[in-house]
Amino acid sequence: MTTQQLVSEIKKKKSFLCIGLDVDLNKIPQHLLKEEDPIFAFNKAIIDATHHLCVAYKPNTAFYEAYGLKGWRALEKTINYINEKHPEIFTIADAKRGDIGNTSTMYAKAFFDDLAFDSVTVAPYMGKDSVEPFLAFENKHTILLALTSNQGAFDFQTKEVDGKELYKQVLETSKNWTNSHNLMYVVGATKTEFLSEIRTIIPKSFLLVPGVGAQGGNLEDVCEHGMNENIGLLINSSRGIIYASNDTNFAKSAAEKAKELQKSMEIILNKKSQG
Repeated sequence: MTTQQLVSEIKKKKSFLCIGLDVDLNKIPQHLLKEEDPIFAFNKAIIDATHHLCVAYKPNTAFYEAYGLKGWRALEKTINYINEKHPEIFTIADAKRGDIGNTSTMYAKAFFDDLAFDSVTVAPYMGKDSVEPFLAFENKHTILLALTSNQGAFDFQTKEVDGKELYKQVLETSKNWTNSHNLMYVVGATKTEFLSEIRTIIPKSFLLVPGVGAQGGNLEDVCEHGMNENIGLLINSSRGIIYASNDTNFAKSAAEKAKELQKSMEIILNKKSQG
């Protein structure tokens, strides 16, 4: 999916919502555990109920890898279902990979060729030769960890090196990498005070913003400081949507929570279009 196709979907659905499919078998409705593939059964129900309200899904691969081959097969079935039934949806493998040379190429092949994701999250701290193998894939996107929403982000990302915060150096350096036009960036919703400065460095790039909802991030603040002329935001919500209920009506409850966010986004988009 190209960036322009993503922008078109945002305008069509009046939503820039990304739903995180982070499936914990201890949290899903118990009746699903009787299914042959409980993880996929859960995801399918969530997707069927919410696909018209969001523009992206983001499975965190740790929640699938934890269950071994069964989990990986469930991830494969999930992404195949999205791609077949809802090809307009932007898919994100939240894998946080990153290694040098052929290793990164193999990671990229795993998510872009084998699983056919549109994008993958990548850690930047091994430098350009750990990221450029991902960027080499045409019409695929590499989502670089820039300033994350967790408390430990302050351990390294905001430390000054030669008078400039490390995350700013990552942003500026990454713009010079081959095929950097395929880069997006992760910026946590709990870091809104940094968004304006981030936008001065990467004014046109898309930002994947986790942390709205359960982690305390504020949608309006994120949009005020992070939105650009092409919207440029994917706001992720995981637990707040998919675990809205653990009853048999869990998918309906998830859709209601997704609808709340989508309606808020529609109001913001309408205000933007009116100038």
